[in-house]
Amino acid sequence: MKATIFDIQRNSFVDGPGIRTTVFFKGCNLKCAWCHNPESQSAKPQIMFYNDKCSGCGRCKNVTENDDDFICFNNAKEICGKEYTSDKVLDVILKDKAFYANSNGGVTFSGGECMLQIDFLSEILEKCKKNEIHTAVDTAGNVPWAYFERILKHTDLFLYDIKIFDAKKHKQYTGADNKVILDNLQKLFECGANVWIRIPVISGVNDTEEEMRKIKEFLKPYSPLKIELLCYHKMGEHKYDALNMQITKFNVPDKTILDKLNYIFKEGN
Repeated sequence: MKATIFDIQRNSFVDGPGIRTTVFFKGCNLKCAWCHNPESQSAKPQIMFYNDKCSGCGRCKNVTENDDDFICFNNAKEICGKEYTSDKVLDVILKDKAFYANSNGGVTFSGGECMLQIDFLSEILEKCKKNEIHTAVDTAGNVPWAYFERILKHTDLFLYDIKIFDAKKHKQYTGADNKVILDNLQKLFECGANVWIRIPVISGVNDTEEEMRKIKEFLKPYSPLKIELLCYHKMGEHKYDALNMQITKFNVPDKTILDKLNYIFKEGN
């Protein structure tokens, strides 16, 4: 079994508990206007070119998206996305098994949307559990419920996005409404799955107390929950130029606003 993956980050502290290895799958069925990993959107390998780093040496003249072993000495051109077997991914994950054990960490499968490559995801999750590694799946939930059923028994934690509560506004900014997303989340709760909620906070989109109170009310029957507000950042903007993609720019939310929004989820808890 093979999957197209665009990055494997070791020693991560942001995608679940403890020290983790995060595996980023290529391909996503949402197109979030604020996406900071635009290279994750297409399921196919892509060339990323950073003009400001190029020395004009000409070595990359005939490089294509399928030349995944090409190395630019200036890091001006790179191939984003290549095929991995589940055994190859597992080999990378196992390198840090001792760190997982000492920190209550593990592996997180992310994207893009890792669940779009469900056959591979199911296989690698099962292999991780056989090796006694804690597993997390980072998902936007916009997939058939049957996909969740396939991986439930091998997934210790779901990192689940709620981006915008209003369906029409959700479609405006992501390309899809959120009915399937919210339905799947409710089913996960009903199954007793371990879920952390993640909410990206985007200025002018969902950074209001009204929006957060709607999300809180929806989640109220399933409290207490771990809820993370993820502040929009601009660190991925240069990737749009490298991919020759158009970008929609947003302002970074003010800290005072973030503090108010965070407090909403603490009220009454």
